[in-house]
Amino acid sequence: MTDDEETVQCWLVERSSYGDERMVTLIYAPPEGDRHLTKQLSPNLLRRKRITAAIDVEPERLEPVNDEETQERYATEAQRMAERHDPDAEV
Repeated sequence: MTDDEETVQCWLVERSSYGDERMVTLIYAPPEGDRHLTKQLSPNLLRRKRITAAIDVEPERLEPVNDEETQERYATEAQRMAERHDPDAEV
């Protein structure tokens, strides 16, 4: 099995911040929008870390998206990101 077969390419579909600690939440999803990976980073870490349009994720790390409306939104955004950015482009 190659690395490509062991991972799923997921695109950045949502970025938000919240709370007193001002954590930044990044959500990556595959083009189908049916699964996602959520990452939470502090603003300090976010400034030091390179955030790319897409990342490769092991399938077991992805959580299902149970809401159909959210699945459609993630799918639309993932496809838009794929059309506009190279996977390793910083966003």
